Amino acid sequence: MQAAVAPVKLTDQTQSGQPKSGSAPATLASISRPRPTVLGTKPAPKTTRISVNPSKEIHLIPVCIPGPQSASVLPHSPTESSLSLHSPQSPHSPQSYTSQPYLSPNLSLSPKPSLSPQPQRTPSPGSSTQSQGQSEKPGENNDFRVYIVTWNVGSAVPPDDITSLFGPNVSDGSVDMFIIGLQEVNSMINKRLKDVLFSDQWSELCMDTLSPFGYVLVASQRMQGVLLLVFSKFCHLPFLRGVQTESTRTGLGGYWGNKGGVSARMTIFGHPVCFLNCHLPAHMRNLEQRMEDFESILQQQQFDGGTATGVLDHDVVFWFGDLNFRIEDYDIHVVKSAIDSNKLPLLLERDQLNMAKNTESILEGFNEGPLKFPPTYKFDVGTHTYDTSAKKRKPAWTDRILWRLRRTGSPVPSHNAALQRGLTSWLGGATKVTQRVYRSHMGYTISDHKPVSAVFSLHFPFRVDMPLVVLQVNKEWCKVSDATVRLAFASTYQRSSWDWVAIYKVGFRHHKDYQAYIWAKGEHLTQVTFSEEDMPRDDCEYMLGYYSNNMNSISYVTEIPAHQYAAATTTSNLLGKIFTRFLELG
Repeated sequence: MQAAVAPVKLTDQTQSGQPKSGSAPATLASISRPRPTVLGTKPAPKTTRISVNPSKEIHLIPVCIPGPQSASVLPHSPTESSLSLHSPQSPHSPQSYTSQPYLSPNLSLSPKPSLSPQPQRTPSPGSSTQSQGQSEKPGENNDFRVYIVTWNVGSAVPPDDITSLFGPNVSDGSVDMFIIGLQEVNSMINKRLKDVLFSDQWSELCMDTLSPFGYVLVASQRMQGVLLLVFSKFCHLPFLRGVQTESTRTGLGGYWGNKGGVSARMTIFGHPVCFLNCHLPAHMRNLEQRMEDFESILQQQQFDGGTATGVLDHDVVFWFGDLNFRIEDYDIHVVKSAIDSNKLPLLLERDQLNMAKNTESILEGFNEGPLKFPPTYKFDVGTHTYDTSAKKRKPAWTDRILWRLRRTGSPVPSHNAALQRGLTSWLGGATKVTQRVYRSHMGYTISDHKPVSAVFSLHFPFRVDMPLVVLQVNKEWCKVSDATVRLAFASTYQRSSWDWVAIYKVGFRHHKDYQAYIWAKGEHLTQVTFSEEDMPRDDCEYMLGYYSNNMNSISYVTEIPAHQYAAATTTSNLLGKIFTRFLELG
């Protein structure tokens, strides 16, 4: 009879951004765990929104890793789909693996199935908000919903709760991707050093807020006070590829990063998309300098590989941030009076950005939804009152969110040029973007700016929605010998010695927030086996993920089970469960 296994103490992750080379050691204790350079390894929040039934006395818990999604249930990125939940079936033998055919990248032209939303706890009410804009309507099943937030936080300490910043439906899975662009994050030398060694408070708060709802941080870029965070629903991770980030300093003639832009680009279901967060020069008189800096940012930011090497080469570009455009001609009394009497169109006529779009060629093609909310700058901190200081700064719409479509859509992936042109024409060409919501969040008072958010629906003419890597696992791990993962790769997938397979707890925050990992080295490697020391010892739900170093992203994740597995809290329960499985085999 097998004795109970005592829990193993896991070592902390190293400060380096990548794992050390070499063959995988036998035990986790000697592994230098990879960790992000700007993200900490803070444990999950004490109060989680994913229900579990913790056991008081745990010896050896079955690790409940669900099987991979079959081709028929792979998420096709429906906008209104939630975290896909499917109950795994019991295996027919202790070593049986889920039936998963070898998958290669493919082009899905069939209608996308609608997946039912995952039930989630209603988010706690954060700071009160006042919103203006179009009413949010459910997107179509094959739309991809993007939610963008921009906020100049004025070096303030983050509030306790920002859940309401992400909309009233953050818990229902209707949003596929959250993008957060912050400006003036506290970058004092002592604070910046702490952020480098650990992680900044804003990133931690955003991860704590979104990860319980199934969103994973896929990209992060910081340049002094300018911060960009990209979160995606975990089920989309295999279809976000070529993740890259860039930053451009424009302060003090390009030597200081208090002003400039940070970006993140990736292909989403085969379509290149770029997110650009900017903090441009302030003051009324610096309109020309703002345009020059924006042009400089676009010219300097270049990405490796693919056809979209520059920002404007992407199918869709989202440009947002504290762009610092002001209202010309009218004095502060006229501006405040127009705001009080709700005569915003009068002010929009003299908005510098609106006027510049008619004269500046660099702004050609950029679109913005109607501004139906009052100016979001400048307020007395802690109040809803526009500036009463001696400087008497005029209110202005400095915080903006715009988008731009490339003139022609991305080509359909194909090795045959003629077929590629034919399919692109037949499928309708370019990606379409619809703005659903554009609003301010007037309830937040920690800064002299108010946050601004927008919701977009992206309609792709086609989708590359087959994974490059597939993990095949036993339905349920009840003993160490079960912990084997078989690997299948597409013929086009480029493997790296830095790839790894990891065990993630449901609700993980980013790709290095794993419980254990094992290297996936070797050109002809077909399976990996986790050691006894790697097996989790707590009563939670887990999933497996494959991290691709070349793509800088997770290339495959197993699905979340629909129910909580009954944990074997004693050795006798565990052995009884295993014995029952053998009896079922006859």
